[in-house]
Amino acid sequence: MDLSYNASTIKLSPNSLKVLKRRYLKRDESGNVVETPEDMFRRVAKNIAQADLLYEPGIDTSKTEEEFYQIMTSLEFLPNSPTLMNAGRELQQLSACFVLPVDDSMESIFEAIKNTALIHKSGGGTGFSFSRIRPKNDVVQTTKGVSSGPVSFMMVFDAATEAIKQGGTRRGANMGILRVDHPDILEFINVKTSGHILNNFNISVGLTREFMQALKENLDYELFNPRTKRLQGKLNAKKIFDLIVENAWKNGDPGIIFLDRLNEANPTPALGEIESTNPCGEQPLLPYESCNLGSINLAKIANNGAIDYKRFSYIIRTAVHFLDNVIDMNKYPFKKIEEMTKSNRKIGLGIMGFTDLLIKLGIPYNSDEAISVAGDIMDFASRESKLASSELAAKRGTFKNFENSIYNKENNLKLRNATTTTIAPTGTLSIIAGCSSGIEPLFAISYTRNVLDNDELPEVYEPFLEIAKREGFYSDELMREIAKKGSIKNFDVIPDKIRKIFVTAHDIVPIWHIKMQAAFQRFTDNAVSKTVNFSHDATVKDVEEVYLLAYKLGCKGVTIYRDRSRDKQVLNIDNKKTAQTDRISPKPRPNITTGTTTKIGTGCGNLYIILNVDDEGQPFELFTQMGKAGGCAASQLEAIGRLVSLAFRSGIDIKSIIEQLSSIRCPSPSWEKGGRIFSCADAIARVIERQFIKGKSKISNEPGVLDVQSQKNNKFGNVVGVCPDCSGSLQHEEGCVVCYSCGFSKC
Repeated sequence: MDLSYNASTIKLSPNSLKVLKRRYLKRDESGNVVETPEDMFRRVAKNIAQADLLYEPGIDTSKTEEEFYQIMTSLEFLPNSPTLMNAGRELQQLSACFVLPVDDSMESIFEAIKNTALIHKSGGGTGFSFSRIRPKNDVVQTTKGVSSGPVSFMMVFDAATEAIKQGGTRRGANMGILRVDHPDILEFINVKTSGHILNNFNISVGLTREFMQALKENLDYELFNPRTKRLQGKLNAKKIFDLIVENAWKNGDPGIIFLDRLNEANPTPALGEIESTNPCGEQPLLPYESCNLGSINLAKIANNGAIDYKRFSYIIRTAVHFLDNVIDMNKYPFKKIEEMTKSNRKIGLGIMGFTDLLIKLGIPYNSDEAISVAGDIMDFASRESKLASSELAAKRGTFKNFENSIYNKENNLKLRNATTTTIAPTGTLSIIAGCSSGIEPLFAISYTRNVLDNDELPEVYEPFLEIAKREGFYSDELMREIAKKGSIKNFDVIPDKIRKIFVTAHDIVPIWHIKMQAAFQRFTDNAVSKTVNFSHDATVKDVEEVYLLAYKLGCKGVTIYRDRSRDKQVLNIDNKKTAQTDRISPKPRPNITTGTTTKIGTGCGNLYIILNVDDEGQPFELFTQMGKAGGCAASQLEAIGRLVSLAFRSGIDIKSIIEQLSSIRCPSPSWEKGGRIFSCADAIARVIERQFIKGKSKISNEPGVLDVQSQKNNKFGNVVGVCPDCSGSLQHEEGCVVCYSCGFSKC
């Protein structure tokens, strides 16, 4: 289909069109795109405007439809992805965020798994607290057996998510939270250290006020069995905090959530405590609540070097009307969510393009002036959104639980919505809008994109390109050099003032990331999605200081990412020739090697895995034998053994080998020592991990040859892997991962 559109109405970049075509525009039964971007926005505006008829039957909704259409096609406001994808279509599931309860019973756990599947299938993400589940080895009265603990059940949730994958439009994403005073907290903190477990989960430790006080005084704190409510031991707060920080430093997990802060801002405490958030941490919700989000593009409210607050006010009020209508037009996954959502009517209006705004104002991101602008912007958004909600309440009534809310007790405005503001990730939305992501700094000033014919094209941040040409320091050679670095901080040919304004994520010391998050959090009802970026050589102490500062400044949680702290890396285009010429030669095999043989049960029978080491105790080769297996099974096992042996002898990072083999599935999975074995390849990965990661054999923790090369090539810092859709670079920001090549987002 011709994707042409009215350029006078809507201005979209080629990348924006690519994302819309790939993920948002309606397709026919053959998979062909059958609507233009203009059609999509009209479909959404028309559908959401219909909610006005519920309150004023017979009213002409064309005026509301046009208002909604204009703020979307001008790219001043965009709702969350499920609304753009599904409004006016058969699915009609419009929410991005859900929280489900997980109680201490098999019935509750598997009911939650079923409901998770329904939500993921409809395009939503889910958050859970696993803190109510009894600890590992606790008694199970009905069977006189023992519990396997919350972490084991998280694996089941993860497997269900892996199986669904949301039909290819939005991938399943989960948040898993465990209270710091749960007896299984140590297992939870360490669960993602291997790098290939719970890949469909973000995890966060729920910190309590008591824990933070014990940490301050370097005391022990108490653990409680959630089943019996009784004391079940003590741990040293400093040691637990140090472990959280160290693991976050290693690979970004776990994050932290300040539970008491979430509940201090809970607008309906009479309904229960907030225990969890959505996958990226910005939306604390009660069990069975959902929330509809949308973001205002701040790049559109800059006018002649100043903020156009009059236009900003109009967009806020129109967006609040839009999001409140979404609640009524939504087709919820099941009844309990519909009832809870309509009782509190939470909406989450946030922002994107904040860095674009700062650049238009000539303000560096890492400055006190920028922090002040952040507070002013969000203060205004909070006040105006509350006024808009109050005006809706006068026409439509307050939310059902208003009488039991903090607003009624404080004698504030009567409100239509229990919350109005959230700062959410805007990975794909910001690509569509052509603006910077959320409240994050720039990812890079320039980078190289590989187009289909393997041509290399430098892409430059447009405002910088305009200034470079206007100020007279532009050259093609300079742009190519900047594309290799991503940052302009070391280019003396560029005036110092401009280098300060066009600062990138890794040019900024972590303290400014937290200061910015706190500035926005101060005026945000819910929470703020923000990644604190660290350089590769940042220390564990640096991460600790940021966590403590976040608590001091009033943040509700923290997500950090240290450059190259995860095993998956990508080779960037600039170094492909080098990678091709630095060929790897495997070590020759000696006449005699020593090793171990492990028997492991698979769905196809017992598999015997022989792992041999070299003279230095390093993994050297792998052989396999499965009973009397022959034919295809034997040939595939031999192929795996040969390739793994080649990788061992070539010095490739052991964790990378494990990651490639683990979780590969076959039609005949099995259980072995309480763990799921998905295939023979998965069984081999388990044995290698036991032998060389968790076992006694010598194994270097240093990266292998390929990992070193990829680390050298990772020039932008927050590259965390390969996009599953287009094989481009996945970037870690706003507590999520996003691909700027095709618009894929994990959240």
